[in-house]
Amino acid sequence: MKPKVYLETSVISYLAARPSRDVIIAGRQAATLDWWENHRSRFEVFISALVELEIDRGDPDQARRRREMVEKIESVAVSSTAAAISDLLLSSSAVPSHCEDDALHIGIATAQGADYLLTWNFKHINNPRKVGEITRVVESLGYSAPKICTPDGLGGDTND
Repeated sequence: MKPKVYLETSVISYLAARPSRDVIIAGRQAATLDWWENHRSRFEVFISALVELEIDRGDPDQARRRREMVEKIESVAVSSTAAAISDLLLSSSAVPSHCEDDALHIGIATAQGADYLLTWNFKHINNPRKVGEITRVVESLGYSAPKICTPDGLGGDTND
């Protein structure tokens, strides 16, 4: 059975974006493309209705590109379990109270039993100062927390 990966919106955005001249952004784009082309097939990949809403925002041409990238990827609904996990992440301040969508991404990944939550969101999801707290909150509810990582961190051996 393949490990399950929840793709958060930032990964799709980097994948579909026009090439950047910014060195950091260009590096993230390259790492995302490498994971997409060379490693994605080793995983059961899914997105959510929230991701679909987010990728439809902004420039219509870019939104269309993002939508095309995920058209064959399973999309799950936002369950009441995901919402409850999100609510606790917010009320415990593991995720700031004004970042409902970020908390909901974590809730969705958790409720769906994702092994990994793939993201480039370092502010509120893959924040080294918050990942431990997020994990503690999720596990306090009896769930296994997905490993939060970036595409370049999920390209190698996953038997860790």
